[in-house]
Amino acid sequence: MNTTPTTRLRLVTGGLFLLGSLVFAAAATALSVMFNWPDVLREPADVVLPAFAAGGPALVWTWFAAAWTYGLLTIPILLLPAVLGLRGNPVMKVATYAGAASVLLSLIGFLRWVFVVPALAGSYVTGDGQTRAAVAAAWTAQHQFGGALLGEHLGQLLVIAWSAAVSIMILRSGILPRWLGVAGLTVSTVYLPNQGDILATAVPGFPVWDLAGFIGSTGWGLWIAALGISILARPSLSASPAPGTATAPSITATPSRPSTTGIGN
Repeated sequence: MNTTPTTRLRLVTGGLFLLGSLVFAAAATALSVMFNWPDVLREPADVVLPAFAAGGPALVWTWFAAAWTYGLLTIPILLLPAVLGLRGNPVMKVATYAGAASVLLSLIGFLRWVFVVPALAGSYVTGDGQTRAAVAAAWTAQHQFGGALLGEHLGQLLVIAWSAAVSIMILRSGILPRWLGVAGLTVSTVYLPNQGDILATAVPGFPVWDLAGFIGSTGWGLWIAALGISILARPSLSASPAPGTATAPSITATPSRPSTTGIGN
């Protein structure tokens, strides 16, 4: 069956949202089984580093897979404005930059487990007491900077902002089902309190809702999958500009075409 360029773009975008959510969920599940992730993120060096060293190359490659399956979401995030006919919309532009930046920051958080942590873990398990103390300090510094600050705090805040903005655009334009917009705002709201767990690593006693991370990240992953399915299943994608909202010309559907991203790290 022949497909138009806009149809192919829609199929690629929807397919990558769906594929990205599924393969990252698989990698995250493997990390949970092999390394007690994400709970291990809040453990001290004398727990994390020996456990990481015991995981061997298989654990390193699992982190590598988790990083790049999540990184896959960059592509559909960047393609989404064109697919929805909202390339000229200023809100969508800012949201897209935020979404792409969030993936980049999360990649830094994930990939430090591939390029930084193995050397620290090796030095820790083979070193003497003085070496272990030095390595533990180095571990804490990189963990707070690359993990808590970049990957979790900034990465999660930006992806929540992207999800909320996309959900609002869905509700205002009617281009995708309204329940998807409502679900996206709900998931974003639930995910936001997970920042308490991150801030508590720097401000002891900061209020923490333990379930925010689990419910929020799981819900967000399901929402991404639903976004992909909705794009794939929609018979036509053409946004109706909301009053006072500047948009680029919408993608026009042809009668025959079908329709078509830590987290803690």
